Amino acid sequence: MKLQLVALDGIKFEEEAYSITLPTLSGEITVYNDHMPLLTALQSGMISIRRNQKDPDHKQETYATFGGVAEINAEQVRVLVDEATHGDEINFAEAEKARAEAERRLKNAKNQVELDQAQALVDRQAVRLNVASLRRRQKNR
Repeated sequence: MKLQLVALDGIKFEEEAYSITLPTLSGEITVYNDHMPLLTALQSGMISIRRNQKDPDHKQETYATFGGVAEINAEQVRVLVDEATHGDEINFAEAEKARAEAERRLKNAKNQVELDQAQALVDRQAVRLNVASLRRRQKNR
Protein backbone atom coordinates (compact mmCIF):
# COMPACT_ATOMS: atom_id res chain seq x y z
CA MET A 1 0.00 0.00 0.00
CA LYS A 2 1.10 3.56 -0.49
CA LEU A 3 1.80 5.78 2.51
CA GLN A 4 1.86 9.54 2.33
CA LEU A 5 3.03 11.28 5.52
CA VAL A 6 2.54 15.03 5.27
CA ALA A 7 3.55 17.61 7.90
CA LEU A 8 2.99 21.36 7.84
CA ASP A 9 6.49 21.81 6.40
CA GLY A 10 6.04 19.29 3.58
CA ILE A 11 5.93 15.64 2.57
CA LYS A 12 8.01 13.44 4.90
CA PHE A 13 7.36 10.02 3.38
CA GLU A 14 5.66 9.00 0.15
CA GLU A 15 6.41 5.40 -0.76
CA GLU A 16 5.08 1.86 -0.65
CA ALA A 17 4.92 0.23 2.78
CA TYR A 18 4.03 -3.21 4.09
CA SER A 19 2.63 -1.94 7.42
CA ILE A 20 2.17 1.34 9.27
CA THR A 21 1.66 1.65 13.02
CA LEU A 22 -0.22 4.79 14.06
CA PRO A 23 -0.89 6.38 17.49
CA THR A 24 -4.68 6.93 17.44
CA LEU A 25 -6.67 8.50 20.26
CA SER A 26 -7.99 5.06 21.21
CA GLY A 27 -4.61 3.33 21.06
CA GLU A 28 -2.05 2.09 18.54
CA ILE A 29 -3.25 0.48 15.34
CA THR A 30 -1.26 -1.26 12.62
CA VAL A 31 -2.51 -0.90 9.08
CA TYR A 32 -1.90 -3.44 6.30
CA ASN A 33 -2.93 -3.55 2.65
CA ASP A 34 -6.69 -4.00 2.13
CA HIS A 35 -7.53 -2.30 5.44
CA MET A 36 -11.13 -1.24 5.82
CA PRO A 37 -11.74 2.48 5.20
CA LEU A 38 -11.12 4.56 8.31
CA LEU A 39 -10.69 8.22 9.20
CA THR A 40 -9.11 8.64 12.63
CA ALA A 41 -7.59 11.38 14.77
CA LEU A 42 -4.02 10.84 15.91
CA GLN A 43 -2.37 11.71 19.18
CA SER A 44 1.25 12.70 19.58
CA GLY A 45 3.42 9.64 19.35
CA MET A 46 5.46 7.45 17.07
CA ILE A 47 4.61 6.32 13.57
CA SER A 48 6.45 3.15 12.54
CA ILE A 49 6.74 2.05 8.93
CA ARG A 50 7.79 -1.39 7.75
CA ARG A 51 8.64 -1.22 4.06
CA ASN A 52 8.75 -4.97 3.37
CA GLN A 53 7.13 -7.92 5.10
CA LYS A 54 10.44 -9.62 5.91
CA ASP A 55 12.20 -6.49 7.19
CA PRO A 56 13.44 -6.95 10.78
CA ASP A 57 12.29 -4.48 13.44
CA HIS A 58 15.52 -2.49 13.31
CA LYS A 59 14.83 -1.67 9.64
CA GLN A 60 11.57 0.13 10.43
CA GLU A 61 11.34 3.85 9.76
CA THR A 62 10.16 5.82 12.80
CA TYR A 63 8.80 9.34 13.09
CA ALA A 64 7.95 11.42 16.14
CA THR A 65 4.63 13.05 15.24
CA PHE A 66 2.37 15.61 16.84
CA GLY A 67 -1.36 15.87 16.28
CA GLY A 68 -3.08 15.01 13.07
CA VAL A 69 -5.41 12.66 11.25
CA ALA A 70 -5.10 9.52 9.15
CA GLU A 71 -7.25 8.60 6.18
CA ILE A 72 -7.02 4.89 5.42
CA ASN A 73 -8.44 2.85 2.57
CA ALA A 74 -7.61 -0.48 0.95
CA GLU A 75 -4.61 0.77 -1.07
CA GLN A 76 -3.46 3.99 0.59
CA VAL A 77 -2.83 5.64 3.93
CA ARG A 78 -2.63 9.41 4.05
CA VAL A 79 -1.43 10.93 7.32
CA LEU A 80 -1.60 14.67 7.95
CA VAL A 81 0.26 15.89 11.05
CA ASP A 82 1.43 19.18 12.49
CA GLU A 83 5.01 17.94 12.72
CA ALA A 84 6.93 14.77 11.86
CA THR A 85 10.59 14.22 12.67
CA HIS A 86 12.43 11.13 11.46
CA GLY A 87 14.10 9.15 14.25
CA ASP A 88 17.53 9.66 12.64
CA GLU A 89 17.07 13.45 12.84
CA ILE A 90 16.58 13.52 16.61
CA ASN A 91 19.69 14.07 18.70
CA PHE A 92 19.18 12.11 21.93
CA ALA A 93 21.31 14.42 24.11
CA GLU A 94 19.58 17.54 22.82
CA ALA A 95 16.16 15.97 23.37
CA GLU A 96 17.11 15.05 26.96
CA LYS A 97 18.28 18.61 27.58
CA ALA A 98 15.05 20.01 26.09
CA ARG A 99 12.96 17.67 28.27
CA ALA A 100 14.83 18.80 31.40
CA GLU A 101 14.17 22.43 30.46
CA ALA A 102 10.49 21.67 29.83
CA GLU A 103 10.23 19.95 33.22
CA ARG A 104 11.86 22.99 34.86
CA ARG A 105 9.25 25.22 33.20
CA LEU A 106 6.50 22.91 34.40
CA LYS A 107 7.79 23.05 37.96
CA ASN A 108 8.01 26.86 37.87
CA ALA A 109 4.70 27.56 36.11
CA LYS A 110 2.84 30.43 37.77
CA ASN A 111 -0.57 30.02 36.15
CA GLN A 112 -2.69 27.58 34.16
CA VAL A 113 -1.53 28.89 30.78
CA GLU A 114 2.15 28.43 31.69
CA LEU A 115 1.32 25.03 33.17
CA ASP A 116 -0.46 23.87 29.99
CA GLN A 117 2.34 25.14 27.74
CA ALA A 118 5.02 23.50 29.87
CA GLN A 119 3.12 20.19 29.98
CA ALA A 120 2.81 20.25 26.17
CA LEU A 121 6.59 20.74 25.92
CA VAL A 122 7.26 17.89 28.36
CA ASP A 123 4.95 15.60 26.37
CA ARG A 124 6.57 16.63 23.08
CA GLN A 125 10.09 15.90 24.34
CA ALA A 126 8.97 12.58 25.80
CA VAL A 127 7.81 11.49 22.33
CA ARG A 128 11.06 12.68 20.75
CA LEU A 129 13.12 10.84 23.39
CA ASN A 130 11.11 7.66 22.90
CA VAL A 131 11.76 7.70 19.14
CA ALA A 132 15.43 8.66 19.57
CA SER A 133 16.08 5.91 22.12
CA LEU A 134 14.41 3.33 19.89
CA ARG A 135 16.60 4.38 16.96
CA ARG A 136 19.71 4.14 19.19
CA ARG A 137 18.80 0.59 20.23
CA GLN A 138 18.06 -0.39 16.64
CA LYS A 139 21.40 0.95 15.39
CA ASN A 140 23.30 -0.97 18.06
CA ARG A 141 22.00 -4.32 16.77
